[in-house]
Amino acid sequence: MGRKALFFDVDGTLLSEVTHTVPDSALEALAATRRAGNLVFINSGRTYSFLGEIESMVECDGLLCGCGTCVVENGKVIFQHRISLERGLEIRKAILRYGFDGILESTEGVYVRKERSWMPSLNAMRDREDFLVEDRWEEETLEYDKFCVFADANSDREGFFRFLLPDIRVIDRGNDFYECVPAGYSKATAIDWVLGHYGIEKKDAYVFGDSSNDLPMFEYAENAVLMEVHDKVLEPYATFVTKRVEDGGIAWAMEKLGLI
Repeated sequence: MGRKALFFDVDGTLLSEVTHTVPDSALEALAATRRAGNLVFINSGRTYSFLGEIESMVECDGLLCGCGTCVVENGKVIFQHRISLERGLEIRKAILRYGFDGILESTEGVYVRKERSWMPSLNAMRDREDFLVEDRWEEETLEYDKFCVFADANSDREGFFRFLLPDIRVIDRGNDFYECVPAGYSKATAIDWVLGHYGIEKKDAYVFGDSSNDLPMFEYAENAVLMEVHDKVLEPYATFVTKRVEDGGIAWAMEKLGLI
């Protein structure tokens, strides 16, 4: 049997959104499959600057960041795509013009405007998280890989999403929150790049996920493990449904699938 490559979403898959930790059973299972010669990758919508905590928790062979826009191996960026500087400036202005507020995400940092937002959910995130940088949004030389926006009743969704075509793909994450990624890049394109980089066949790739931004990798992979708590959009593509992350779902699935 050839070695396998396992790709894990973070929030709700490896990292419990209840306990905010990675279960010991999952850590032990990942270590065991690596000892068996398989490769383990984090495959996240988060950019690399927002993955420090999970990187410190989980020993892995690489990180696929920002919905396929960046691949990191041993702390070194080995693949990256960024929104052009000119387009990035246009987008920043359009976010506010169309009645949204947002977060700019790059390999180096995650940026918000200095001013408090009129969006309660964004302010709640600012108050909760200490990784957000508040003094670079206005810099004309700031580059970023992807971005997220918050909307309310006054946001012009139709106009803004039309403005983003054809080079930005919008993922509706629910609750007036949208993840925006350069077109042509996704968790699936990153997997495809990594498989080619390591010479692993597609049939030997296993993906684990729970949310809507995992859809491309579920559509792509022949082995797709779905967490018990999940977005229903993934169900048609799942080949195995496991338990909740808090109930040892990662280790249980890996054992049942012969990956340990």
